Amino acid sequence: MKFAYRFSNLLGTVYRRGNLNFTCDGNSVISPVGNRVTVFDLKNNKSDTLPLATRYNVKCVGLSPDGRLAIIVDEGGDALLVSLVCRSVLHHFHFKGSVHSVSFSPNGRKFVVTKGNIAQMYHAPGKKREFNAFVLDKTYFGPYDETTCIDWTDDSRCFVVGSKDMSTWVFGAERWDNLIYYALGGHKDAIVACFFESNSLDLYSLSQDGVLCMWQCDTPPEGLRLKPPAGWKADLLQREEEEEEEEDQEGDRETTIRGKATPAEEEKTGKVKYSRLAKYFFNKEGDFNNLTAAAFHKKSHLLVTGFASGIFHLHELPEFNLIHSLSISDQSIASVAINSSGDWIAFGCSGLGQLLVWEWQSESYVLKQQGHFNSMVTLAYSPDGQYIVTGGDDGKVGSCPRCSGLWGCAPVTFKNMQKCEWRRYRNFRTFTSPRPTQFSCVAVDASGEIVSAGAQDSFEIFVWSMQTGRLLDVLSGHEGPISGLCFNPMKSILASASWDKTVRLWDMFDSWRTKETLALTSDALAVTFRPDGAELAVATLNSQITFWDPENAVQTGSIEGRHDLKTGRKELDKITAKHAAKGKAFTTLCYSADGQSILAGGMSKFVCIYHVREQILMKRFEISCNLSLDAMEEFLNRRKMTEFGNLALIDQDAGQEDGVAIPLPGVRKGDMSSRHFKPEIRVTSLRFSPTGRCWAATTTEGLLIYSLDTRVLFDPFELDTSVTPGRVREALRQQDFTRAILMALRLNESKLVQEALEAVPSGEIEVVTSSLPELYVEKVLEFLASSFEVSRHLEFYLVWTHKLLMLHGQKLKSRAGTLLPVIQFLQKSIQRHLDDLSKLCSWNRYNMQYALAVSKQRGTKRSLGPLGSEEEEEASEDDSLHLLGGGGRDSEEGMLA
Repeated sequence: MKFAYRFSNLLGTVYRRGNLNFTCDGNSVISPVGNRVTVFDLKNNKSDTLPLATRYNVKCVGLSPDGRLAIIVDEGGDALLVSLVCRSVLHHFHFKGSVHSVSFSPNGRKFVVTKGNIAQMYHAPGKKREFNAFVLDKTYFGPYDETTCIDWTDDSRCFVVGSKDMSTWVFGAERWDNLIYYALGGHKDAIVACFFESNSLDLYSLSQDGVLCMWQCDTPPEGLRLKPPAGWKADLLQREEEEEEEEDQEGDRETTIRGKATPAEEEKTGKVKYSRLAKYFFNKEGDFNNLTAAAFHKKSHLLVTGFASGIFHLHELPEFNLIHSLSISDQSIASVAINSSGDWIAFGCSGLGQLLVWEWQSESYVLKQQGHFNSMVTLAYSPDGQYIVTGGDDGKVGSCPRCSGLWGCAPVTFKNMQKCEWRRYRNFRTFTSPRPTQFSCVAVDASGEIVSAGAQDSFEIFVWSMQTGRLLDVLSGHEGPISGLCFNPMKSILASASWDKTVRLWDMFDSWRTKETLALTSDALAVTFRPDGAELAVATLNSQITFWDPENAVQTGSIEGRHDLKTGRKELDKITAKHAAKGKAFTTLCYSADGQSILAGGMSKFVCIYHVREQILMKRFEISCNLSLDAMEEFLNRRKMTEFGNLALIDQDAGQEDGVAIPLPGVRKGDMSSRHFKPEIRVTSLRFSPTGRCWAATTTEGLLIYSLDTRVLFDPFELDTSVTPGRVREALRQQDFTRAILMALRLNESKLVQEALEAVPSGEIEVVTSSLPELYVEKVLEFLASSFEVSRHLEFYLVWTHKLLMLHGQKLKSRAGTLLPVIQFLQKSIQRHLDDLSKLCSWNRYNMQYALAVSKQRGTKRSLGPLGSEEEEEASEDDSLHLLGGGGRDSEEGMLA
């Protein structure tokens, strides 16, 4: 293939688990989605997934104060240091254990992670290059159970840690003389969150049973004293006399702080002391609602708490005044975050995969997103490639513009074959079968007039009219379930694939009679036509892809894909992955826009792209490296095998915050019906965009987009040492526009190409386009298509497009097959502007009609002038059109043109 497709975006899933973060400007939300991280731009209504992935599902994300760096930690304890500026991984690190939370200090010099029952403080990576970006500074002991949350003081002198043992610990980030550690109790359940007050050591602690404790410190932050260095010097002199191993051990003790829950009285003298000011309860008498997440905005003193019932409360501290309370979901709120201004609150619900941003002052949603909470099974592109629609096992249909990535699911459940107007989520046509049946596939012809669906139990194909909804025919002949349907894009032919090892071709214009029957060697699983309708591809159960000539019913080629699938071994499989691959096959196929390549996917983590004519594997895309999914590893992990069996059979998360809490007598919690399972990785549907610029796959992780549109990519074309940006600008100064454009295209830098094209005067565009070589015309058209989506110079680029197509159109027709994706991409971009202008023109036309009607009404009431009534009305009409920017039909046609 000429181009290399790269991961572009993840759609259809907006939140899985982990903590939410707002960026420094407060305009974007950073949400963990599986083993990836998505950034939602709330101002521009766009979403973008970072081109990186962790080995397991992301558990926590820490954002630096300047918003440039992020630490992403997965369930296995592996961490990625990510630059949010260049969107790349800077460093890999393993914390050697499961990390619950991570937090940067406000000054950005340190960060703390909670791991097990300890807290570790590291030196934060700086702007200088370092061999090891994560250097351990201190390790803090104290809690007896797992640590859950972290918060820092504004001056970065101290931090507080909450634990599941119902205690809260305050630690000094430096060697303070009067504050090394301090333990706080007062709770009867696990600590969910703890927060310092602004510019103070006073703090709040919240527990899972809905209790808030307010703690007052007798010392201000300025009252913390550093430990005198005299003792340090004596220790250093003593260490110099000891052996090197003892020095290392003493150094380790120096970086370890061990706290005591009940220190001796002599240790308390001269130290910081805390006292409890107040204790508040969120739950009323008789109610029981677990507090699951909380966030605190220090400047405005706003406390947001989320509960397991999907309700959140907004309180003002320290008075504990209730400002707002609302139920936003029927699932537990897993994460809460507040932006820097305190206006927007983000909520994440992992049960249904919901992400909501609420503006509490106006009581309105800024963002309300929910993806498919079950597996996606199918997808489709709109004819212009601007929109993507998906369907899932949850009975919902989701849609989004490809340019924005913001997802929306229609809250409709399909019981029969239904046709919906997805812009309004309105069902306006329902197709029913004469008797109850289970539909397995659906197809619509190129004209949009015929709808067909295959049955899984009756082995029949039902055909309806799109306009009337009337059943036209029932096609019989298959002896097994229908697995796939596809219409020929150029002719009135329907291809049906079945488990009876045949593919039948039905002619719509010949009373739906069987035109041909293609005999296969195994059960057919998927069928698709090439975009020009001259070839048919069929995927079978024996992992083969066969190609057929539909006119002559002759097989033209085949591809053996068993070894390309590379299926993994499930945790509970008793056979190896090599033997398990014998039962796996491709279940979805899709041709590229030019028809030269074909995509194939199925029960595997790989998507294969083959060259049709050469019948060879061109590239294999690994759609996921997430080990939290099943069937990802090729070999069995021997460490999970014990004398009692496989550890995968044991629900090891039982009793944890999101696991099965076994209920005891008198305890009102626990759900024995909830279970943890690892979903199996698979690809259910593949589609190429009509423009050929990208392709999409519905997978276990969501809707993955692979695109040619990459942000930072240096891909020169016929480059030599004489082509530099300086030479391009020098040619522009000499007004040698053709040479400047050719050199800019050879460098293949979009900004430089834009500078060269926009420097050409509009009167010389025709001369420059006529002198362009044929090889570079395609590149200019491709650049123009991408520029239409972002540039405001609409007329200028339309002139370029018009001149190129008029002068080089005949030569381009000879390469219509290879140029089809570029032309479709160009058509999509121009069509989008046409739709926008059409709406604007319609709005202007209605305004002009209204103004004319008003002027006529006023003219009848007004006395006749010296020009006469008819001439005055014509003059008033001309004045109204002139004021509204219109000039009759000519001006309207000019605006539409």
